[in-house]
Amino acid sequence: MAKTASQPSPLLIRYEIDPGRSTFMVHAFRGGLAWFKGHDHFIAARDFNGVAELTPNALSPASLQMTVKAASLEETSDVFTPQQKGIIKKELEEIVLETAKYPDITFRSTDVKGGLKNGQFDVKIGGDMTLHGVTRHIEIPATVSLEGDSLRAKGEFSLDRSKFNVKATSAFHGWVRIKDRLKFTFDIIGRNVS
Repeated sequence: MAKTASQPSPLLIRYEIDPGRSTFMVHAFRGGLAWFKGHDHFIAARDFNGVAELTPNALSPASLQMTVKAASLEETSDVFTPQQKGIIKKELEEIVLETAKYPDITFRSTDVKGGLKNGQFDVKIGGDMTLHGVTRHIEIPATVSLEGDSLRAKGEFSLDRSKFNVKATSAFHGWVRIKDRLKFTFDIIGRNVS
C-alpha cells in the first residue's frame, strides 16, 4: 500500500501586542444645538493587551483577541485643563463606562478576510466586541504588515455607542452633547512570541 504525502500545515505565527509601542484612540464628536460651544474628545487607551495570529503569505488562518481596561481611558486633547481632564476621567469611569461594573472592553475575531497587496494585508476582521456589558458583532478594516519579528496593524472603525448602552454626558443644560457615533483609530505593534 503506497503512502500518501500529507500537506504540511501552514505556519501560524503568534504576536503579542506591545502597548508601549502601540496607540488605540477614541474620537468622540461634539453635537447638540450648541455644538460650537463644546469640544471633541480624543481619548487614549493606556492599558490594553492581546494576541494576533497570522499565517504569512496566506492570511488564513488568522485571529485577533484584545482586551482594553476601561478605567485606563483618558482624555488627551490640549483644549482641556488638567482639572477638566480629571473631571472627564471621573465621568468616563462613573457615568459613561461604569468601569467598576464593566472593567474590560474585549474583542474576539470570528473571521478574517482580505488579501495581500504591495507586501501588506488589507483585511476586514469580523468579530465580537463586548463594551459596557453588551456584545455585538462588528467588522474592523485594517492594513497589516510584517516587519522583521514585528506585526503592525493600522486602521480605523466606527461604532454607535447607543447600541452598547453607553451613556454620554452633556453640558450647557443638554445643549452640547456627544454624538452617538464614535471613531476608533489604532496603530498596533505586536512582537513575535512563537
